[in-house]
Amino acid sequence: QVQLVESGGGLVQAGGSLRLSCAASGRSFSNYAMGWFRQAPGKEREFVAAISWTTYYTDSVKGRFTISRDNAKNTVYLQMNSLKPEDTAVYYCAAARVPLATMGDPNHVERWGQGTQVTISS
Repeated sequence: QVQLVESGGGLVQAGGSLRLSCAASGRSFSNYAMGWFRQAPGKEREFVAAISWTTYYTDSVKGRFTISRDNAKNTVYLQMNSLKPEDTAVYYCAAARVPLATMGDPNHVERWGQGTQVTISS
């Protein structure tokens, strides 16, 4: 199975941008659907975006976030633009060998990264 390590979190002002990266080690990275989830203090972990051969986003980030992957580098990215204070959360990379449409359910995730903090100031 893959191991996941996120990077790229930080503190930015509202309206700014960040790019998160998730590096995967292990074999068969291309066989995994990859995704990003986030968890704000006092809230449940929620789905943000996923990618296999296509992409899938939660409504609140459509048009602002872009998920992409580079199978040659075993890396998945989340480009976040027009950031809002409500985007503040710990962002987790996720991997699962499931259909993309089911990636939105955290119970289907096989592997999680350790998380990276994203803080948006108003």
